[in-house]
Amino acid sequence: MAYDVIVLGSGPGGYPAAIRASQLGFKVAIIEKESLGGVCLNWGCIPTKALIKSANVFEYVKHSTNYGINATGTADFGAVIKRSRGVADKMSKGVQFLMKKNKIDVIMGYGKIAAKGKVEVTAADGSKQIVEAKNIVIATGGRAKQLPNLPIDGKKIIGYREAMVLPQQPKSMIIVGSGAIGVEFAYVYNSLGTKVTIVEFLPRIVPVEDEDISKELEKQYKKNGIDILTNASVESVEANGDGVKAKVKTQTGEIFLEADIVLSAVGVVANIENIGLEENGIKTEKGKIAVDKYQQTSVAGIYAIGDCSPGQALAHVAAKEGINAAEHIGYNEKKYNHLPEPMDYNNIPGCTYCTPEIASVGYTEKAAKEAGYELKIGKFPFMASGKASAAGATEGFVKVIYDAKYGEFLGCHMIGANVTEMVAEAVVARKLETTAHEILNAVHPHPTMSEGLKEATAAAYGEAIDI
Repeated sequence: MAYDVIVLGSGPGGYPAAIRASQLGFKVAIIEKESLGGVCLNWGCIPTKALIKSANVFEYVKHSTNYGINATGTADFGAVIKRSRGVADKMSKGVQFLMKKNKIDVIMGYGKIAAKGKVEVTAADGSKQIVEAKNIVIATGGRAKQLPNLPIDGKKIIGYREAMVLPQQPKSMIIVGSGAIGVEFAYVYNSLGTKVTIVEFLPRIVPVEDEDISKELEKQYKKNGIDILTNASVESVEANGDGVKAKVKTQTGEIFLEADIVLSAVGVVANIENIGLEENGIKTEKGKIAVDKYQQTSVAGIYAIGDCSPGQALAHVAAKEGINAAEHIGYNEKKYNHLPEPMDYNNIPGCTYCTPEIASVGYTEKAAKEAGYELKIGKFPFMASGKASAAGATEGFVKVIYDAKYGEFLGCHMIGANVTEMVAEAVVARKLETTAHEILNAVHPHPTMSEGLKEATAAAYGEAIDI
């Protein structure tokens, strides 16, 4: 079988790459070894948000009297898991529809680059076929990273996949790692009644975020009964009958923690093994496939996008990289009239869907100072927001960082209810090279949480009205 473009992997990078290539007039095939939509739709972004929504609803029930409503109820853990899987299945079927709509052939099996322009596909029954294409896009994604002293057995020491389909709710859980995966599962399980302890190797939780965000999330999590150990590492885990016993090294010495289960959430590694990279001279660096600004690898006509390439391991990054790769192929083949605009990795929003939510873009305060900027910084606490008070969600704040000399919008960091829906304003503003002046003079709707961005900007310039 011969195609113009073959995409290895159908995750949030792979399927947009395939669709964009089809839109440009190419004959496209996508190769998928498991489920259309990849990890994001089936085991990541989407089903975790469904679990979080169930936890949100249960929190509303538990605190309904705060809203003048007398409601009681219990969490049905099995039903929560079932709903999450149903949402994921629906989204995967949606990708199936998109493949048919865009006339993209779906080949189920494990794809490996056999030679330039050739991919060997091994089906579930072991049969093999060769599929040919002038251009190949590698979108093989990533998987849960495993620490040598914390091997995932799927029962007592689990990864994110197992955490989404546990047969019964554990009474207690140790979560190793406090990135997005760790803190999201901490929120879900704590809300449903599991005793949660977070162990983080670095000095603060959500360590990639601005320090003020980390402090606020730790404060809220501790208030909700989550135990947090920072500057700590799990040295070993021993299964002891029904549970586990973890030896944890802290700054003050070793301690032992007992729980029903340990969730390893220490990050992801790229899926780049056994896909034909070395045999075909495709270069890798630091465990990822090396690419140029158009996502092309060291071999012309072969591209890499998403978690297997160097950009941030985020679904929306993968999607844009996939579109860029398809458009670069289109430009080379004279089906697209200009080169795609390369990614600006300093203007990528990061979102964490715990409660309170976290959203950020651009420089942290520390990074901006290290880059040599003189800063104007403003914060607006949601405690002062009428909409937040009405919603009963006054935790958190908006923090903005501007260059004092020119008013350049350097960074925006939010923690609070629905802030993941608000950060796009800051992304677009920075893309347009907007200054504080434009933010201040753009009338924001009242009452909304989003006016917090304008108020934080006003605070940075000594013009705050509501604080």
